[in-house]
Amino acid sequence: MSPEALARIISSTAAKMAQSGRLGSLEPDMVPDADHLAVMRPKDRSHGDWSTNIAMQLAKKAGMRPAELGQALAEALREADGIAQVDVAGPGFINITLDSASAAAVVDAVLEAGAAFGSNDHLSGRTLNLEFVSANPTGPIHIGGTRWAAVGDSMARVLEANGAKVVREYYFNDHGTQIDRFSRSLVAAAHGEPVPADGYKGSYIDEIASRVVKEAADQGQDILAMPRVRDEDGAEGDSPQREAFRTRAVPMMFAEIQQSMRDFRVNFDVWFHENSLYESGQVDRAIDELRAKGDIFEKDGATWFRSTTYGDDKDRVIIKSDGNAAYVAADIAYYLNKRRRAKDPCDEAIYMLGADHHGYIGRMMAICAAFGDTPGVNMQILIGQMVNVIKDGQAVRMSKRAGNVVTIDDLVDAVGVDAARYSLARTDYNQSVDIDLDLLASHTNDNPVYYVQYAHARSKNVDRNAAQAGIDRSGADLSLLDTAADNDVLGVLALYPNVVQTAGDQKAPHRVAHYLEQLAGVYHRWYNLERVVPMEPTGRADLDQDEDRNPQPARAAARLRLNDAVQQVIANGLGLLGVQAPDRM
Repeated sequence: MSPEALARIISSTAAKMAQSGRLGSLEPDMVPDADHLAVMRPKDRSHGDWSTNIAMQLAKKAGMRPAELGQALAEALREADGIAQVDVAGPGFINITLDSASAAAVVDAVLEAGAAFGSNDHLSGRTLNLEFVSANPTGPIHIGGTRWAAVGDSMARVLEANGAKVVREYYFNDHGTQIDRFSRSLVAAAHGEPVPADGYKGSYIDEIASRVVKEAADQGQDILAMPRVRDEDGAEGDSPQREAFRTRAVPMMFAEIQQSMRDFRVNFDVWFHENSLYESGQVDRAIDELRAKGDIFEKDGATWFRSTTYGDDKDRVIIKSDGNAAYVAADIAYYLNKRRRAKDPCDEAIYMLGADHHGYIGRMMAICAAFGDTPGVNMQILIGQMVNVIKDGQAVRMSKRAGNVVTIDDLVDAVGVDAARYSLARTDYNQSVDIDLDLLASHTNDNPVYYVQYAHARSKNVDRNAAQAGIDRSGADLSLLDTAADNDVLGVLALYPNVVQTAGDQKAPHRVAHYLEQLAGVYHRWYNLERVVPMEPTGRADLDQDEDRNPQPARAAARLRLNDAVQQVIANGLGLLGVQAPDRM
């Protein structure tokens, strides 16, 4: 029996008792429904399989002491199918022990549902636009963007498991000063000149510059002979040569970024180009709409958005006095595009931004409110924290290709995709994280991804050994899963659907990783205590020991099904994190 099923029994029992007047002055509509009823796994397993604090929640409304109300509920719950024992402890906690068959029913539920176990439809009908990574096309994706790739894609998978339609979106900032700086850097590199003071550094700049020159030459163009213009500071100005480098180099960086994402198992549904907002006139139309609402004004030769009307700390310039658009102009048009586009307009626009973007929240929420939407609902902003890469106990900062950063390719080369994705997704994005390269490359139980993957591989090995031993799992009597170790595994298995739903509601994929480590832990302990495939009898007088080593066929079959249920749930959970579930290690 799952905690959700038990919550339904408790809720309906309390409502029926209230209806008949057996719970003081409590009315049936005061009883929380199953979705709002806490059913928890006791820390002390001697207190039972599950515990609820419903008696303490309802005691005041019922005009009863919590312990008194708890005893009344406990008496009724003892009559429910699948419940072996109910006790009331402390100030009114109701502790429930299931009978072994009911506790083991989760095994059948897992194996019948297979890959769908844990999924639900409570977000069905909602379209969520999840924008993440969105690094500028001016260099390789650094470690912060890599974290968003792992967290964002895992979050999308979790939300889909909760029934939502998720549009994964990458926003290319291909309009504005950063592209000019990138182009100037390439021109300088191609001529062997020093990189501009505000330019981009790293060997990748030399690589891209060389590729641009070769591509142009292959097409019969001597790009280095094109006219150049120098600004007052000596840097490359708005010249035909700089424009030629930009036109060729930016698509090259796009292609590199897209390949890095595919290699990291992240597939975006939409690759959105900022420049398209200007070329299509969407920026102008969005500003005109706000102007018609009275939210645009002119001052000091610039055009302003009256964002303070909607809670921002100051009004924002959207068109500067020189006629160029400020970043917020594209932000306005882009939000409107997400909400109103012809294909998959979103109910929720979720932005995943780096730690240096915290100051953007006020202006972005003002944009949301200005168009009549609800900040925090129709627009949600998630801020990720820093990533520190550690090797040999020291911070790693240098990348051979990108200069003073660590890139996605550096991390994957060092530890592989599985370890990189898992390690970045297993920590709450609200917290900074240390990535220890030595630990992640190790095959020890201290390495969390190895620990979980090894549990899956071990369960596969049990299957292979059971097949060789001729163990038949069909018709297994799951009531024979009655040892303490069996019960520990069953209890954790039953938690998985709630973990998936909570991870979706809280947009917290790290909860799935923590759950998998918990399940792997109880499974490894179970594996060391309970045999599936018989071993040679010890010949000792300790018959219980021999029974553990050489289980009867019916018990072996039941344990094999439990083994397979663990295997399925680990595979499902790793799938939500975009991590492989290996058959062998």
